[in-house]
Amino acid sequence: MRDYIIMTDSCCDLSQQEVEELDLTVLPLSFTIEGKTLLNTPDHADMSPEEFFAKIAAGADCTTAAANVGQFTDAMEKALQEGKDILCVCFSSALSTTYQSACIAAEDLREKYPEAKILVIDSLSASRGQGMLLYRAVRERREKNLTIDELDAYVRSIIQSQCHWFIVDDLNHLKRGGRVSATAALVGTMLGIKPILRGDETGHIVSCGKVRGNKKAYAELADYFDKRALDKTARIGIAHADNREGTDYLLGLLRERGFTGECLEVYYEPVTGAHVGPGTVALFFYGTEK
Repeated sequence: MRDYIIMTDSCCDLSQQEVEELDLTVLPLSFTIEGKTLLNTPDHADMSPEEFFAKIAAGADCTTAAANVGQFTDAMEKALQEGKDILCVCFSSALSTTYQSACIAAEDLREKYPEAKILVIDSLSASRGQGMLLYRAVRERREKNLTIDELDAYVRSIIQSQCHWFIVDDLNHLKRGGRVSATAALVGTMLGIKPILRGDETGHIVSCGKVRGNKKAYAELADYFDKRALDKTARIGIAHADNREGTDYLLGLLRERGFTGECLEVYYEPVTGAHVGPGTVALFFYGTEK
């Protein structure tokens, strides 16, 4: 059996330490802020999340760019030249062209390396949701010594049980991304309306409710977890955009509802963070349905 690597992109929201522990190959997306284009790497060498969200909160504009075909070609070919196959798990195709870039690179390289397997998976996920898929994939591989085809089938089988639920602090970031109208953003901001959003079955972000006030919004997230979680002892993830207070409050509500497992907390990295904005808190868990 040929050895293989697991490849992904930096929107998985895994730290450098986690990347090393899981033995992943991570390709960076990029972002441009204050006229500078920076790499979105797990070690945040170009800019820390804290600095990034401080700049966004102060009014700085930011644009983002997907990992391109050339990046994937170079990274994949390096592994192929070492005689290894590749399982690549990518940021949702509904939110980025990163997955398409990986597919194009893989198709080109299959002609050059016909003996190799290059399998590309659309995670239909983002942030810690994508990261949690990778955590489970690596654990399953190590515990059961899975072949690349077996691991590919396993990851695809759990994608639709990966739940992504989140709230945002400022509707104007969603307005810029086309998620809400300018009028709704203005009125919602004035009234303190908090939309409840989720990643749906196709990897898109959809609205599934709205409440007034932060505490009610966190309670809604906790209620969704209470109703849908498959196992309240299993690991969950929380990503936040410079909102430690909200993260702690949400975790406390989850504990009240019987959650006893490990929580992997992380700052949103800049690429996904640019689209949700400062103050966002997102909850990721395995549930009965997305």
